[in-house]
Amino acid sequence: MAEDVKPTRKNLMAIEDRIELSERGHDTLEQKRDGLIMEFMDILDQAQDVRANLNQDYERAQNKINMARAMEGDVAVRGAASALKEYPEITTQSKNIMGVVVPQIESSRVKKSLDQRGYGLLGSSARIDEAADAYEELLESIILAAEVETAMKKMLEEIETTKRRVNALEFKLLPELYENQEYIEQKLEEQEREEIFRLKKIKAKKEEEEKEERAAEKAAAEADADADAEAATAD
Repeated sequence: MAEDVKPTRKNLMAIEDRIELSERGHDTLEQKRDGLIMEFMDILDQAQDVRANLNQDYERAQNKINMARAMEGDVAVRGAASALKEYPEITTQSKNIMGVVVPQIESSRVKKSLDQRGYGLLGSSARIDEAADAYEELLESIILAAEVETAMKKMLEEIETTKRRVNALEFKLLPELYENQEYIEQKLEEQEREEIFRLKKIKAKKEEEEKEERAAEKAAAEADADADAEAATAD
């Protein structure tokens, strides 16, 4: 409440400094929020493309594995799958987008040649190879989708946090500071008017006292003159 603030010039200067700092912070946060939204929209477009590709890769992988099972049998498919010796490796790093740290996922040994899959040329068929290719591509799409959607989630959280800070400054802190500033300015103006009125009264009283003193001095001088004149007549 503005009434809780002491109406002093020191407090007024402190509030004016806080207003200036808060306004700068508000502008900076607004710019950050707008920048984050633009970055988020770019990531959202990318996420939509990644999600569409992921669905397509999943459908393709399912079709290929179903075809391999139908033509080669479950035993052959499971045998080819269990022959794998080298599994994909996934490492995570981080990158900074507008002050937001988002993950950067890197993978290796996802795509493999026929000899790297472990089942050999004789233990395989074209349909199993096609299914393996399709699932390797699906895994790469999953890794990319995980990176993009995690980044999107973190960006959205930062946008919401920044929006709350902007709103807190715009609708709570700054209005309270403006109210306190106006209250102190009004009180100081009232004090200044009261001080001016008091000084005028003191001045008027002093002038009245000086006027009375001059009148008394004049009356005394006239009385002395009359006394001198009477004394001269008596002589």
